[in-house]
Amino acid sequence: MEYETKILTTKYQKPDAYGSLSMPVYYTAAFEFPSAKAMSDAFCGRSMAPSYARIANPTVTYLEERVRQLTGAVSVTALNTGMAAIHYALTAVSAAGLNIVASKHLFGNSVSLIRDTLGSLGIEARFADFTHPEEVETLIDDRTAALFFEIITNPQLFVADIRALSSLARAKGVPLIADTTIVPFSAFRAKDLGVDIEVVSSTKYISGGGTGLGGLLVDYGTFDWSQHPSPVLQARAKRVGKKMAFTARVKTELVTNLGALMTPQVAYMETLGLDTLDLRFRRQAETTLWLARQCQQLEGIQRVNYTGLEDNPFHALSEAQFGPLPGAVFTIDLSSKEAAFAFIDRLQVIRRATNLFDRKSLAIHPASTIFGLFTDEQRQAMGVADTTVRLSIGLEAPEDLLADISSSL
Repeated sequence: MEYETKILTTKYQKPDAYGSLSMPVYYTAAFEFPSAKAMSDAFCGRSMAPSYARIANPTVTYLEERVRQLTGAVSVTALNTGMAAIHYALTAVSAAGLNIVASKHLFGNSVSLIRDTLGSLGIEARFADFTHPEEVETLIDDRTAALFFEIITNPQLFVADIRALSSLARAKGVPLIADTTIVPFSAFRAKDLGVDIEVVSSTKYISGGGTGLGGLLVDYGTFDWSQHPSPVLQARAKRVGKKMAFTARVKTELVTNLGALMTPQVAYMETLGLDTLDLRFRRQAETTLWLARQCQQLEGIQRVNYTGLEDNPFHALSEAQFGPLPGAVFTIDLSSKEAAFAFIDRLQVIRRATNLFDRKSLAIHPASTIFGLFTDEQRQAMGVADTTVRLSIGLEAPEDLLADISSSL
């Protein structure tokens, strides 16, 4: 089936008693079993029945199955936030004494997770410019647990060559983990570009309206975990197979012990969001490209940054990987931080808010918010300028958004 059909035809795990066309919301903490053996089988993983809502819930499982079928993954885990998905992915591959080689242009909290939180547990953080694979290669050794990067960085909008990074990761025997939030899986297939593990903030495109927080951890089953430096994953590989060790650790250890499974209400809303994901994305991305081109003509804007623009230095690579519509966010640079603040304060249609890919258009000053607790030197090294305004484009009429930007300048 084509994507548009497949997204609407995923069957429920069990037929609904009333024939509901929407997956019901199973708002319950526990589930009744017909026998002691059935209860034991559920708790020990010998059946697919949910044992306890902290570990599995039918509404959440249905969202996971829909995403699994859409992406071609071997497993999907739905969690409470995108940060939880990153946390689970990196924790699953890590152990004290190992290192993670990560992009130095990551989202602010991803940096502090790797550098501070995981660093305090004895996991070394090594940061490199992932637009230069040769720089990444110099940091990899036999204790490297993973390569981690964003396919298009936020807010710098740098684009890494995913196939080149995949080839490097394969040669070094290291899993490639990518945050693909900025371009939805309806528009490109991470697996085809060589990504082993994909993390997505489903709060963004999938939710579509900022209705709930969520994250997805997608395992493509393409890495041989028996060769990984983590003794935990090596042991799991012996028990469940070399391709399924990561999923086994996530599902039977991290979900159970860390307790960040997505809530059924959010899973229901994101299941509805999947129905219109591709339609919304294409409308938003088409508006983004049109607006970015119009903004290049506006007096007062020093620079427009969007990889869909032909004069962008990453345009050719971006188009080869993601097609002509690489996401629904672009940035503009004004003359100063003060000018950026004044511009944001005058906006009438575009909302002053964080988040990305809401139905409403949003504006934020990244340097003073998302990266506000970093030093000037750290922001400069990460490519986050005081003059930059990030614009996430929604479903409003393009002409109204352009008029709002023009008047606010």
